Amino acid sequence: MEKRLVSLTAGATLTVLATDPMARIDIPLHCCQHGHACSLEIKADGMRFAIVKG
Repeated sequence: MEKRLVSLTAGATLTVLATDPMARIDIPLHCCQHGHACSLEIKADGMRFAIVKG
């Protein structure tokens, strides 16, 4: 995820799909620490994060 974010310009969106329950904590925390916006959508088969690079 970090490598992908580095290659994006500010304002670009990265979509991350996850099934690991800890991702619900880890991804938003990472985004908060690095100035990115993050939204979460929970689906039956996992989670979908939309990260907007800050």
